[in-house]
Amino acid sequence: MAVRIARVYDEPAADDGLRVLVDRLWPRGLRKDDARIDLWAKDIAPSTELRRWYGHDPAKSQEFARRYRTELESEPAASALGDLLARARDSDLILTTATKDLELSQAKVLRDVIADSIS
Repeated sequence: MAVRIARVYDEPAADDGLRVLVDRLWPRGLRKDDARIDLWAKDIAPSTELRRWYGHDPAKSQEFARRYRTELESEPAASALGDLLARARDSDLILTTATKDLELSQAKVLRDVIADSIS
């Protein structure tokens, strides 16, 4: 199954599969009634401390990915990851985030972790 990333503000495609918001905080300017997501997996998001340290600084991206992968091994992120892995085996996943630069987001790291685990 496919695992892709997208901005939560993007219009969903008909073939998106399960749309999962992977941010700890609700996206600014997006009403919950207008959200086109199937699941909000806030427990899988990076900790507040890690998110603040990172600040989407490209110079910190590799260290962020390493630290985030470590966080994914501890609860409650590990359980949330297990749930997404199970869902990814049955359907396509779209990991959504409010982050403007998807290549610097936790969604990219998470996509890679899931893809590596189900392949």
